[in-house]
Amino acid sequence: MTTQICASLPTIPKHIAIIMDGNNRFGKSKQLATGAGHVAGKDALDPIVEHCLAIGVQALTVFAFSSENWARPKDEVDLLMRLLSQTIYEQLPRMNQYRIRLRFIGDRSQLSDDLAKLMAEAEAKTAHFDAMTLVIAISYGGQWDIANAAKKVAKQVEAGKLCADSIDTQTIGAQLELADLPPVDMLIRTGGEYRISNFLLWQAAYAELFFTPTLWPEFGCDELDEMIHIFAGRERRFGMTSEQVQKAER
Repeated sequence: MTTQICASLPTIPKHIAIIMDGNNRFGKSKQLATGAGHVAGKDALDPIVEHCLAIGVQALTVFAFSSENWARPKDEVDLLMRLLSQTIYEQLPRMNQYRIRLRFIGDRSQLSDDLAKLMAEAEAKTAHFDAMTLVIAISYGGQWDIANAAKKVAKQVEAGKLCADSIDTQTIGAQLELADLPPVDMLIRTGGEYRISNFLLWQAAYAELFFTPTLWPEFGCDELDEMIHIFAGRERRFGMTSEQVQKAER
């Protein structure tokens, strides 16, 4: 599907989230050197970012490194941290060119000082861009996100700034990562697994889920367009009946 056709669809998702799975398996299938699959995965991101910008997606959030990934072998973790730093250096000129805001979500306390500083600087340099937002999740977990939000709310109650009885989903949601962005409309997982692996549990509560056997380094814009075409044809009821949705759309 071409960009022109995709852009003419009645519904373009405002926020797409992708679990970029399959880098290691790609490297092994191609008999590449250790870690080369992750390098290929890093390079696969650029065309997807540009395509999302071209068709009018407001936010793209990608899962680069989960809170559970710290349990991987040290050599692999070290490689991933180096690639993340390299990705930030490489993305900054592209963010400037396309006026894309770059953001990061996750527990930065576990990251090196150099990487955390680099992330903060990249966010500051691109904060004024408004063409699209690219969010990279590093050391992120959905359960951590919700627990962290609950901790912030508890501190407000403790300080007498908030009444416990007034806490609702909006109160919690306002303290979550990405609270200022639209909820996730589409959540895509590559690599053939059928789980969301603790990714954006709250933000993707009503997301349309897409799973593909395609390994992330081989995932391209044509397959993304096919998913968006399917997304545009789905009826999103958000708890209502079809009749209610159709009436609201008139």
